[in-house]
Amino acid sequence: MKGQWAYLYRAVDSHGDTLDFMLSEYRDEEAATEFFKQTINNNGFPDKVVMDKSGANYAGLANINLLLILAGFATMIDILQVKYLNI
Repeated sequence: MKGQWAYLYRAVDSHGDTLDFMLSEYRDEEAATEFFKQTINNNGFPDKVVMDKSGANYAGLANINLLLILAGFATMIDILQVKYLNI
């Protein structure tokens, strides 16, 4: 973005269609949590999320699952991590 580095967060559905995206200066737990909140607000709760082995992404989704537990939801979002994820 105008010569500045940015990380692209992107959510795609099972058909490969982009559901949501976000550009962030950082690839950390806080940015991942914000992205998952934004995506869930815009598209609803997924049953499962498949992601690469990024610790930040896992921590962000774990935060969302913790919020679900604290809010009294009985189910959580399943997390599947794949070493190499090429979409």
